[in-house]
Amino acid sequence: MRALVRPAQYVALAFYILFLGFPLLWLISASLKSSGELNSLTVSLIPQDFHWENYSQALSRQGLVRSAWNSALVAVVSTMLVIVIALPASYVLARLRGKIRAAGVGWILVSQVFPVILIILPLFLILRTIGLTDSLVGLTLVHTTYTLPFALWMMQGYVSAIPVDLEEAGSMDGASRLTVLRTIVFPLLMPGIVATAMFSFVSSWNEFFFALVLLQSPENYTLPITLKMFIGGEGKVALGPLAAGSVLAAIPSIVFFSIMQKKLTGGLLSGAVKG
Repeated sequence: MRALVRPAQYVALAFYILFLGFPLLWLISASLKSSGELNSLTVSLIPQDFHWENYSQALSRQGLVRSAWNSALVAVVSTMLVIVIALPASYVLARLRGKIRAAGVGWILVSQVFPVILIILPLFLILRTIGLTDSLVGLTLVHTTYTLPFALWMMQGYVSAIPVDLEEAGSMDGASRLTVLRTIVFPLLMPGIVATAMFSFVSSWNEFFFALVLLQSPENYTLPITLKMFIGGEGKVALGPLAAGSVLAAIPSIVFFSIMQKKLTGGLLSGAVKG
């Protein structure tokens, strides 16, 4: 009986991976099909003919490359701002006790209750007043503001998991508060920093509603807005180029996750050594 447990685990894992990867496989398959095959009633994962021109059309139409650069710029800058703000704020939130911490936790919880549709109008009015509508700078600030509460909640959980005894031991050895934070706390926080960065980047990269409301100029469009342009005014959809553009839009997220996964593993090992 025990001899069957390990093969059964591998089979279950294979089915789980197939379940998660099937939408991506179907998207890649659709990106290589002709419009006639996509509109036919015959369902097949493998295309009859590989139409690579869908990718050339996706790259040449709607300014997909420029939109990818805009999305990457907004996602990277907003992620950096979130980490820079959330790192010290989460430490204070996790270590302090009293009304300040209660107010901080209350602000985080309340900010997650309101739907996006309720805050978009005040945000739009504020950005219009300071002249940041139809601007990547304004969109970056909005993404940072919207992502920051949940990032704080994530980070303060990681900080709370670090024993205070480690900081006290460093202080007893003569280390200053900044030295304790730099040599003890921050290395142990690396998994939390990486996880928060991954969440912030993907949230900003995939965000659609704020960009739809705030951006009007085509040169400022992000990827989700540009992909929407493959749907015509009368509802006619260029399925092949749209699928190809979606595949290309998924590549940066996959690359970012691959890079940050290595950092996450390194942070876990560093925390084990430091602890």
